[in-house]
Amino acid sequence: MPLFVIEKELSFPPVHLSEPDGLLAIGGDLSVERLLLAYKKGIFPWYEGEHILWWCPDPRFILFPDEIKISKSMKQLLKKEEFQFTINNAFEEVINNCKTINRKGQEGTWITNEVKKAYTLLHKKGFAHSAEVWKDGVLSGGLYGVKLGKVFFGESMFSKESNASKYAFIKYCEQLKTEGIELIDCQVYTEHLKSMGARMIPRNEFIKLIKKLVN
Repeated sequence: MPLFVIEKELSFPPVHLSEPDGLLAIGGDLSVERLLLAYKKGIFPWYEGEHILWWCPDPRFILFPDEIKISKSMKQLLKKEEFQFTINNAFEEVINNCKTINRKGQEGTWITNEVKKAYTLLHKKGFAHSAEVWKDGVLSGGLYGVKLGKVFFGESMFSKESNASKYAFIKYCEQLKTEGIELIDCQVYTEHLKSMGARMIPRNEFIKLIKKLVN
């Protein structure tokens, strides 16, 4: 299938026209309007070099908050209140750590300065959110993503201490459930999130859920 090129128009091609790996289009910008339109359609951006690439993989990796799995060791950490948990207290610090932290088997980062600027603006407008965990006043782990309707679209997480990102994810998942969130989009497969209950579902099922829960 052809790779669609987005220029100035505020639109995306139908997601079923994505490449087998989920790549749908290239180009466009990271304006608030375009980002929100993308999420509403189940599409997310990912940089490769200087180019913005837009993705909608099939199948899609998701987590239903009620299905989260918490290991015995994590239950003990939560009971001990090993970390201090906050929400939206350090968004820019979280995204900066996600941008700069070294990840095993990964060279560089997709979080460019443009991405950081765009999501920080989304945060200021009330769409992007962060969850943080602290130890002795020092930021130890966290995550950020976009919340629309009853869906949280996870973007990235980081950990400077063992289990810090898991701690943040579990605590934030508990909070999201109280806010009526019914679906967490994890985008692409990771062992880390699979161990916590995330699973693959067909793209068409994901899109149906998005249409129902976002709107």
